[in-house]
Order: sequence, then structure tokens, then C-alpha cells
Amino acid sequence: MQYTFKTQGTCAQMISFEVEDNKLSNVQFFGGCNGNLKGIGSLVEGMDIDDVISRIEGIKCGMKTTSCPDQLAKALKQIKNA
Repeated sequence: MQYTFKTQGTCAQMISFEVEDNKLSNVQFFGGCNGNLKGIGSLVEGMDIDDVISRIEGIKCGMKTTSCPDQLAKALKQIKNA
């Protein structure tokens, strides 16, 4: 299933991704640090969403209280709890 999540507190404004059988795929960030965010998408491709959440939740960007990876974890938790 395809999901879109509006981020808060990051340079990226939105994240798009798919989840099937609890596996994450096709992660795309819109805005933000293009190369780094493509790298994150590639690294989490095919991973179980619970593993992704446990690895990236709580990561901060500079002085911000969140980051693009943290926003992805929040999005995954949101769909998991829906």
C-alpha cells in the first residue's frame, strides 16, 4: 500500500513510501538533502518496518528535535498504529 506523510520540523516536506507484508519499499523524500535522503531510502529498502523504526527513531539533525529519518520512523509508527 502506498503512503504519503507530511513531515514537520525538517527540510524535507513530505515522504512517500510503500509497505507490503510489513516490508518497506520505494521511500522518497521531497525536499531536503537529496543525496543523503536517497541513501536512506536505499538502505531501508526491503527492511521490516519494525527494524527501520528501531534503527532511526529519535535521530536528531543539528539543533532540531527531529530529522528526516526520525520523521520516517514517525510515519511508519503512525501507519502501524492505524
